[in-house]
Amino acid sequence: MGLLRDLRVLLRLPDFRRLLGVRLLSQLSDGVFQVALAAYVVFSPEKQATAGAVASAMAVLLLPYSLLGPFTGVLLDRWRRRQVLLYCNLLRAVLSCGTAGLILLRVPDWLFYLSALSVTAVNRFVLAGLSAALPRVVGRDRLVTANALSPTAGTLAATVGGGAAFVVHLFAPDGDGANAATVLLGALLYLCAGLSALTLGRDLLGPAPDRVRPRFLAALAGTAQGLGDGLRHLRRRPPAARAMAAMTAMRFCFGALTVTLLMLCRYAWSDPSDTDAGLGLLGLAVGLSAAGFFAAALLTPWATARFGTAGWIIGCSAASAVLLPPLALGFRIGPMMLAAVLLGLTTQGAKIATDTVVQAQVDDGYRGRVFSVYDVVFNVAFVGAAAVAALVLPADGRSTGLVVVLALIYAATAVGMLRTRDVPRETSPVRTPTG
Repeated sequence: MGLLRDLRVLLRLPDFRRLLGVRLLSQLSDGVFQVALAAYVVFSPEKQATAGAVASAMAVLLLPYSLLGPFTGVLLDRWRRRQVLLYCNLLRAVLSCGTAGLILLRVPDWLFYLSALSVTAVNRFVLAGLSAALPRVVGRDRLVTANALSPTAGTLAATVGGGAAFVVHLFAPDGDGANAATVLLGALLYLCAGLSALTLGRDLLGPAPDRVRPRFLAALAGTAQGLGDGLRHLRRRPPAARAMAAMTAMRFCFGALTVTLLMLCRYAWSDPSDTDAGLGLLGLAVGLSAAGFFAAALLTPWATARFGTAGWIIGCSAASAVLLPPLALGFRIGPMMLAAVLLGLTTQGAKIATDTVVQAQVDDGYRGRVFSVYDVVFNVAFVGAAAVAALVLPADGRSTGLVVVLALIYAATAVGMLRTRDVPRETSPVRTPTG
């Protein structure tokens, strides 16, 4: 009942609703685009994807987070974040149209990957900007609930977008036309996301007007100094640094399991020649994982109030360590689908708590830089996990050794968080610009 009351309070805040709308449309588009790429790279009938190919695709799609992360953090603390959300989504709409054209032209894979990389590179600005902007529209006393609702709702929106992409592929004739049509759907949704940012005040999302530095080259020149300042700021806040380290380890495990699941869906649980069956199983797993994310959104505010943010991260990582071996070692569909739900819950639950710790501990003037560092290590961990999985996974995705190692990493993460003190509760609201 307390959670529902808090949710109603949040949804009565007009600026929070508008920012949430931008997130939902942006991540709905992401879901469409990502499933379109997965279908093209992994589930196209003419392609025989290996774990190495899957890892390469993930690297191409996620490494922009690492390469651009240092710049986005500095720029998000210098540029108006409302404008970032507007122009980046409009740019993604244009770039997605170009990607659809390349699919139809059947260009070499490297050119297709370069185009897809450009779309996901811009996404780096959008997600970090949304996270950095959230405390500008919500008081600190409700940040846990806001972090439970906003990113999780975005993840669910991405799942809905992925479901729409699955429907297009299941009912459209096989071939490049279906892939291109799905990417164009994503482009339309990116356009809607960009236009929805116009409902927010120009200066509402920060940074403070006296911190805005509109000159691009001057901002880039200060990147190294700005990052150094952000890292020093983070080192002075051990709870935030340790929570980020724990979340990075859990993200690594989730990435390795994602590659495992992809290979199982493609080769172990369905006829490799029946790509629709494999894609359908993957869609089911994604939907169940999203159900776990939704459960985390409902459970995390209560859990952090009872156990604290650090205690909840410990509980999520420990539960993952205990649950993973019995559910995954048999490599059967039913237990693995249950694992998708439960690990979705524990991963997202830890993510909500970590986001809250970082937002509460980091000053607004540094928040963009710190969240960029956070996203960089978050996604490097995922890419690294995909590379490790590519080295150890057999063609059908069954690797007992990998599952055992991942369970041990989850356990070590829980132990490492035991010495972390919880973040004190704060009730003072975050100051926002007036006028």
